[in-house]
Amino acid sequence: MIELKDIHKSFHKNEVLKGINLKVNKGDVFVIIGPSGSGKSTLLRCINYLEKPDKGIIKLGDLTVDTEKVKKEQIAQLRKSTAMVFQQYCLFKNKTALENVMEALIVVKKKSKEQALKESIHYLEKVGLQDRLNYYPSQLSGGQQQRVGIARALAINPEVILFDEPTSALDPELVGEVLEVMKSVAKEGMTMIVVTHEMGFAKEVASRVLFMDGGVIVEEGSAREIFDNPKEERTKQFLYRVKQS
Repeated sequence: MIELKDIHKSFHKNEVLKGINLKVNKGDVFVIIGPSGSGKSTLLRCINYLEKPDKGIIKLGDLTVDTEKVKKEQIAQLRKSTAMVFQQYCLFKNKTALENVMEALIVVKKKSKEQALKESIHYLEKVGLQDRLNYYPSQLSGGQQQRVGIARALAINPEVILFDEPTSALDPELVGEVLEVMKSVAKEGMTMIVVTHEMGFAKEVASRVLFMDGGVIVEEGSAREIFDNPKEERTKQFLYRVKQS
């Protein structure tokens, strides 16, 4: 489904990703955890080329991209096959919830306005916002805005959805509503790669968990293996500190 081989990324002299290798199978909920600054978000952004990797191979379905010889058409295909849910919602402030979802369908998927309207309503209903279709972002809570972002991601029918710490900007009482929507998306079999600090969510939903630190993968395994029986001392330290916080 998705395979990364020897992915490197530096910002000036700061090497953020130091040769990442991973494989995500269709239907996986692949959760990436680790301390701030470990390269988690950069890794996500490299997958859909919001950041250009310096070196490495990205495979997504039948598409293989050598990041040192990448073509514009390949970048476009990567972006059509993936959807990103951001920390900060990234909604158009001058468009309603409905128009925000429609925009993705019309621009990315080239749907007619009528078809985009029908599908957008369907996906906003899926995330529990059927009574907020004509609300602008300023009229929505943070949790509701993030659910619009998830509806927008679902609407383009991607092969994989990338979630970049989707609850980190939310007030604590709003986190649960977004996690519940993500759980329902996972149950439907959507392939998801999730960067998160929500360890309870990771433990409950993840099919695979990857712990990163210092731009490398320290440990990877099932949720049970990582949370109940981590092998690496650095993983144990991180999980202990998370429990204490």
